[in-house]
Amino acid sequence: MILDEIQEGLFERQDKKYRDFQAKLIPTIAPDTVIGVRTPALRKYAKQLAKHEEIDVFLNALPHPYFDENQLHAFILSEMKDFALCIAEVENFLSYVDNWATCDQMSPKIFKKHRPQLQESVQKWISSDRTYTIRFAIGMLMEHFLDEDFDPVYLEMVAKVQSEEYYVNMMIAWYFATALAKQYDQAFVYIEEQRLAPWTHNKTIQKAVESYRIRDEQKQLLKTHKIPRTRGRQ
Repeated sequence: MILDEIQEGLFERQDKKYRDFQAKLIPTIAPDTVIGVRTPALRKYAKQLAKHEEIDVFLNALPHPYFDENQLHAFILSEMKDFALCIAEVENFLSYVDNWATCDQMSPKIFKKHRPQLQESVQKWISSDRTYTIRFAIGMLMEHFLDEDFDPVYLEMVAKVQSEEYYVNMMIAWYFATALAKQYDQAFVYIEEQRLAPWTHNKTIQKAVESYRIRDEQKQLLKTHKIPRTRGRQ
């Protein structure tokens, strides 16, 4: 059966030292669910399995008991070539994503060829009440809509997200720091006018200042807009 085959394949690729290291980086999952397969090995295995005639059985066997199975699932979806099928599978899987790593490493290649349709799904995902569905939506806006398909409306979409979740707010900060690198003038307005929550505002500046893609004079200006700590608590 393919489920047993996949689990056996994952344990054959296990690196116990990496398992112990990785489990510490992802506090939202139980350490005993981590097998410890390195990402390059998972990606390679996903490419092999994507062509398996019974792969649907694995994709529908949710929730997966192991973190590495979730990672594998994300990488298999990233290999899909049918956009409609891929979107449907992503929709199904997002409800079960429970950590930042799986969320951030799921990046279907087919999305870049269907950005208008993707934008429709992003609008729905960003309005979700699920932490990692929101985070995924913002990640897709960051990956696909800050260059030639940029529209200022996307900045506003992200700025309007209100959340107490660390992994949502960190992604908002990451998004705006990237926006400052790619669309500085329009993104800077959100810093200048303090349109983000204080913690997110300051984290955006921190990440932007650490970026090699932002000019020194821009970094110096950003530093002057940091909100003092006493006002920066959420």
